[in-house]
Amino acid sequence: MSIYRRFFIPGGTFFFTVVTERRAPLFERELARDVFGNVFRICQRRLPFESIAMVLLPDHLHALWTLPSGDDDYAIRWGWIKRRFTLDWLKAIDVDPPRTHSRARERRRSVWQRRFWEHAIRDERDLESHFDYIHFNPVKHGYVASPRDWPWSTFHKYVASGHYPADWAKGPPNELPGNAGE
Repeated sequence: MSIYRRFFIPGGTFFFTVVTERRAPLFERELARDVFGNVFRICQRRLPFESIAMVLLPDHLHALWTLPSGDDDYAIRWGWIKRRFTLDWLKAIDVDPPRTHSRARERRRSVWQRRFWEHAIRDERDLESHFDYIHFNPVKHGYVASPRDWPWSTFHKYVASGHYPADWAKGPPNELPGNAGE
């Protein structure tokens, strides 16, 4: 059995990877993206945190968050997002997938992988590396040739603010970013 060790740093900044169950391409559907966006915004109001960057891919997402000073509970936020999304999504598509006895006992519904991956950001260089990784991820997975071609990313916000040029990461693969972990 694996031992999961999480780092809880009050007011910390964290990189996350959250994956759909069996990598189902759930977020190819506009309705799923809309439901996720609504649930995410509700969570931010109820359990505040700063969302620095995010990319939503068909079967997973990456995010960078900073928690409020004195608060280290990102797990409750992801638990709430995953739970609420599942309920709202299944209601929206009017389906309740069959569950095994163990899934019913654990109150799981085959929408998300059970856990998520997190990384505590150590310094500015680590932050920038993960920031770039998030925005380059659709290119890494072969969905688009340039980050600007992927609409479900905060990349566009950072082009508008001047952080990135619009043609960032368009070039030969050995010159492209994206070396942070997934």
